[in-house]
Amino acid sequence: MTKGMDLRELALAIMMEVTQNGEFSNKVLNQTLSKYQYLSKQDRAFLSRLTEGTIERMIEMDYIINQYSSVKVNKLKPVIRNILRLGVYQIKYMDQVPASAACNESVKLATKKGFHNLKGFVNGVLRTISREIENIQYPSKVAQPISYLNVVYSMPEWIIRNWLEEFSFDTVEKMLQVSLSERETTIRCNTNKTTVEELRKGLKNQGVLVGDGAYVDEALRISEYDSVQRLYGFSDGLFQVQDESSMMVAHAAGIKKNDFVIDVCAAPGGKSLHVAQMLEGTGTVIACDLTQHKVDLIKQNVERLGFTNVEPRVQDALELEESLIGKADVVIADLPCSGLGVIGKKNDIKYNITPEKQEDLAKLQRDILHVVSKYVKQGGTLVYSTCTVNKEENLNNVQWFIENYDFKLESLEEYLPERFVKREGKDSTIDKGYINFIPGIYNTDGFFLARLVKK
Repeated sequence: MTKGMDLRELALAIMMEVTQNGEFSNKVLNQTLSKYQYLSKQDRAFLSRLTEGTIERMIEMDYIINQYSSVKVNKLKPVIRNILRLGVYQIKYMDQVPASAACNESVKLATKKGFHNLKGFVNGVLRTISREIENIQYPSKVAQPISYLNVVYSMPEWIIRNWLEEFSFDTVEKMLQVSLSERETTIRCNTNKTTVEELRKGLKNQGVLVGDGAYVDEALRISEYDSVQRLYGFSDGLFQVQDESSMMVAHAAGIKKNDFVIDVCAAPGGKSLHVAQMLEGTGTVIACDLTQHKVDLIKQNVERLGFTNVEPRVQDALELEESLIGKADVVIADLPCSGLGVIGKKNDIKYNITPEKQEDLAKLQRDILHVVSKYVKQGGTLVYSTCTVNKEENLNNVQWFIENYDFKLESLEEYLPERFVKREGKDSTIDKGYINFIPGIYNTDGFFLARLVKK
């Protein structure tokens, strides 16, 4: 058993990488877990919960610290700031950690990191918070709705204001609630190698909790496991981790046998592989991405799942490949975006994106669409998608595209899974050719897709 102190020191190192060096939290956490593979399942779970939870609720942690600290959070030394954040998270959200242990271990950590002179400050702030944790005053939901959402759900105010222009307060709150809730992992069964029932059985035999997908027949929802790579069927390519909203792309594309398909921003390859699965060994999928590193990720998944009709290729989506002009039955353009639909899985996205970056991304999406639309043959299909929910990167771009290019939206009804179409209500947009998967309304990540056909 690793000492609790060591785990907290690892958590602090991860926090410093993310908050000071701008690294992605999931990347740093995965690297840490990979480096310390000897950690027990319990220790890995503790480290993951502590780091992910603290980052996820960082705005709330800072709000609480500011109420009880004589020095405001943004004036604190970065190491002390992160030690306090980790300490408050343990006190507020980790019931299995006694408040006294959270305080004592935080003080030890401050001393170990060379801040012996501040151990009294750390101890005083955390002990006061542990006494007052049930009495903390949050902004009023009625009188200060934006501040309330900002603090309670740790979401930057500009994103909240942006969403409230498009969605109701209740919808925005649902989206934020989902972003902080624990969710199962969604996997797509590789039906070219096994059946959904066989995969379910193998995973259950391993002690994994397995449920049905909400909308897609080839989807399963899993939980109560340690590592995806160690699961039954992973190394044999029996499944791919993929959200159901993302699975809808291959369905929306209306894949037919022998289709020639180009996926222009494909890494790590989930949609390309789903298309290959639907092609049942026929046709070709050109799976492109910008760097060799990203294309290597696609290759790993292609080899693991065992497809021979996928061709991974390094290709900049902004550079026209003349040999592909007018050749594709289907182009999949799942483009770089702000990622605000997957905040629940990548909890530091919300701190890194800015209004200026979002504007730049919307322009980049248009620039890519200008190029890749040329690959679609007459009567062919372009599926445009993003893992975000805001109009600037989604519907506005689609409207711009059909106004400027020889494409039209086409109804999705005959392409999407039957049980999904049946559950759609009167407000559905699938007959118009697009859908915005709003977390909390749909049981998926936030995601947008549109089916565009070349006239």
